[in-house]
Amino acid sequence: MARYTGPKTKIARKFGEAIFGDDKSFEKKNYPPGQHGNNRRRGKKSEYALQLAEKQKAKYTYGILERQFRNMFKKATSSQGITGEVLLQLCESRLDNVVYRMGIAPTRSAARQLVSHRHITVNGDKVNIPSYQVKAGDVVGVREKSKSLEAIENSLANANHVYEWITWDQAMKRGTYVSVPERIQIPENINEQFIVELYSK
Repeated sequence: MARYTGPKTKIARKFGEAIFGDDKSFEKKNYPPGQHGNNRRRGKKSEYALQLAEKQKAKYTYGILERQFRNMFKKATSSQGITGEVLLQLCESRLDNVVYRMGIAPTRSAARQLVSHRHITVNGDKVNIPSYQVKAGDVVGVREKSKSLEAIENSLANANHVYEWITWDQAMKRGTYVSVPERIQIPENINEQFIVELYSK
């Protein structure tokens, strides 16, 4: 699958926040990228520019490509509930994101790799599709043969995030996706209304 593999700090600087997690390079240069850096005069952004930037930020944050993201928006539109909120909930329910939230991987891209390499199980079955939609009640865990992997051990040792919609069993190295998170529970700084307005034009 095609995906962005370029410099992540540059993207984070573009949006003015560390969307890929802790980034020492971003802390040193937390202004927009480009030859003139902070000195470049930037006029007021148009409404369209703000909406587009928010959509791009959401795509980069969750590691989703345009076609996939648009399909998720269509699905959110046809679902019951507030479209923007449902869109973020669909992003949060992706298997790679759930693996990341559980602390099995330090980043979403690392979580995507673990899923693709068949290290992750859902309800006991190996699943290697990062975009797999996890449902409430599903049990996501590390495959038996992969439990001793150093990368997973290190990630779990450093994981300190606790989310209300996820439970984790350290001894068994598996967790339960208890429920779909409410918008207020999702920590990502994304204005989903801008995305809805952009796609609704």
